[in-house]
Amino acid sequence: MASGDGLSTVYHLNRLAGTIVNSVPQLDFNGAAVQWYYNVAGKKASRGIDALNQIYAVRHSGKNLFLDTPGILNALAGTVGLGEAEAAARITS
Repeated sequence: MASGDGLSTVYHLNRLAGTIVNSVPQLDFNGAAVQWYYNVAGKKASRGIDALNQIYAVRHSGKNLFLDTPGILNALAGTVGLGEAEAAARITS
C-alpha cells in the first residue's frame, strides 16, 4: 500500500534502514525492519514486527507495546489511525 507520497511501507522501512540503492528498496518488509532495528540497537530480531516493537522500546525506556504493524508504525510516527505506509512515511529516523 502506498502512502500520501506514493511510496510503500517497504520503501519507507528501507529508507529508515538505509537500504535504498538508486531509489530502489533492497529488502522486503521483514529484512528492512530487522536491519533498521540492528542500526538502532545493534541487535537482531527474528521478525519484522518484533523489530519494530523493539525499536519503540529502545526509544521509550524499554516500554514494549506489542502492537500490530499499523499500530506500531503509528506509535513510532507519533500518530494514530493512519495506514501503514502513511505512518511509515512520517517516521524521520
